Amino acid sequence: MTEVHVDVEGRTLKLSNLDKVLYPATGTTKGEVLDYYARIAPVLLPHLAGRPVTRIRWPHGVQTMSFFEKNVPPGTPSWVRTAEVPTTGSRGTSRHGDTLVFPIVEDLATLMWMVNLAALELHVHQWTVDSSDEPLGADRLVVDLDPGEPAGLHECCRVALVAREVLASRGLDPRPVTSGSKGLHLYADLSSYLPSEEVSGVAKEIAEELAAAHGSLVTATMTKAKRRGKVFFDWSQNAGSKTTISPYSLRGRDRPTVATPVTWDEVAAGADDELGLEQFGMTEVLQRVEEYGDLFAPDLD
Repeated sequence: MTEVHVDVEGRTLKLSNLDKVLYPATGTTKGEVLDYYARIAPVLLPHLAGRPVTRIRWPHGVQTMSFFEKNVPPGTPSWVRTAEVPTTGSRGTSRHGDTLVFPIVEDLATLMWMVNLAALELHVHQWTVDSSDEPLGADRLVVDLDPGEPAGLHECCRVALVAREVLASRGLDPRPVTSGSKGLHLYADLSSYLPSEEVSGVAKEIAEELAAAHGSLVTATMTKAKRRGKVFFDWSQNAGSKTTISPYSLRGRDRPTVATPVTWDEVAAGADDELGLEQFGMTEVLQRVEEYGDLFAPDLD
């Protein structure tokens, strides 16, 4: 067992099992995963800030069982910022007075502590908490373009282009992110904080509008039997209880793919050519950030 003690921004962390292979198909080790997250942190952390983080952990690698974790686990260091927030139902309303204690990941030490627990996927809500850990409304609208086989990323790119026009007609300027799995995500900042149910309602209206206009390509229905060969415009990601994989997070797939911000030119290329855009691996993402910076930042494309 490989174990080292490292100083991370004044915090002493014990990193263990660095040689453990977490992605058998590529031989990617836990040490390499930690290295990726440490190097991507400057662009990742701003997009986690203020957002409770739900983790998916694979302690023994992606070919074994995983589990979701919302509450901070026993043994969490006292210096990890946490936020106790009400549990929510599907409409984003408080349920039975229950609460969850989430980690808030805003510094490298917290990120490294979390990844050392084999938290490969980092999922966040569309709402944030303030400095007093009080929940605020949603500050963005997000859509998950989820293809039903045999549709794939190519069809998602086609839908993204028409969705961009509809979102723009409502004053929203979306940014595309490959999901690291099968599809594509679109994010659009809101000009003010809004209740999650209100944002969900807007997203559902857009989904139904696109499904009516492009029925052979888009569906607004969650039923999987009706999604074959189409792209599901998943508006439900905006519910207060729902989370979406964070940009720059790894995915627990066969290989270490990443939810990757892309340009609209890349989306257009993917719409023209089935091989015009593919899911990116962590090495490619680090290279892209070095070359382009953070494409998810609002002032960059």
